[in-house]
Amino acid sequence: MDLGFGGEVADLYHRYRRGYPSGLIRACVDAFSLKGDDLVIDLGCGTGQLATPIAPHVRAVIGVDPEPDMLAHARSAAQDQGVTNVAWMVGSDSDLPLLRSLLAEQSVGAVTIGQALHWMDHDALFAAVGPLLGPGGGVMVVANGIPLWLQDSDWSRALREWLSDWLGARPANSCGTDNATQQRYRQSLTANGFEVSKVELDYADELDFDHLLGGIYSALPVDRLPSPKERPQIAAELREVLHPYRPYIEQVPVRALLGTKVA
Repeated sequence: MDLGFGGEVADLYHRYRRGYPSGLIRACVDAFSLKGDDLVIDLGCGTGQLATPIAPHVRAVIGVDPEPDMLAHARSAAQDQGVTNVAWMVGSDSDLPLLRSLLAEQSVGAVTIGQALHWMDHDALFAAVGPLLGPGGGVMVVANGIPLWLQDSDWSRALREWLSDWLGARPANSCGTDNATQQRYRQSLTANGFEVSKVELDYADELDFDHLLGGIYSALPVDRLPSPKERPQIAAELREVLHPYRPYIEQVPVRALLGTKVA
C-alpha cells in the first residue's frame, strides 16, 4: 500500500504533526485497564506519536504502518526518548489476521488508531479485531483536531481559498474528523460487539508560520510536494495572504471513540 507518505513527507510529518495530549493516553489506559503485562497494537502508527507515549504503561506496543520511512522516524524518536518496548512493523489493517496467528487470540489489551482510520476499511477492521482482544480490551479511534484548511477561523478560511487556487480544487477532506464519519465509526463499533464511550479534550495553540506551512506539506503525497526551488516563492505568497490574520490560533478538538469488547 503506497499512500505517498514516504521520503520527505515522512520527515515533514515527524517535524510538524501534532502529538497527543497526556489526558488521552490516560483515558486509553483507564478505559481498557491496561497494565504492565499488556500488549497494545497501534495501527497506522506514522512516526510513533501515539505508540511511544502508550509504551511506558504496558509490556509492549507493536506499531504498524505501511510506510517504512515513517517507521524509521518512529524508531529513532523512541530511541531518543529511551523507549525500548515498541516493535515497529511494516503492514496495515489488512494484516490483522496474520497478527492474530502470530500472537494468538485474546492476547492484546488494546488496538489504537490515531488519525488514520480514514485510510482503512473500518467495518472489516472492527470485525477482525475482536478475537485478538482479551477480556476488557478494546479499540481506541482518535480524531486529533481538525485539518488546518477546515477550521472556523479567518486564517483558516484564507488558507482554504489560497489552497483552492494553488491545488486547483477546494480542499474538503476532513480526514475522518467530521461528525458524520465519527458517527459511522461509532455505529460500526457497536454493530461489531463493542460498547462505545467517548472522550473529548479541547485546547488551543498558537501556530507559527513554519509549522502551518509544514503541516500543509505533511498532508501532501510526495508526488505533489513542490520542489525545493519553488518553495521560497510559495512560502512568500502564503505568508502575504495570511499575514493580516495573525496570530494563527488553532482550536484543537481531540475526540476519541473507545470501544470496549463485550464479553
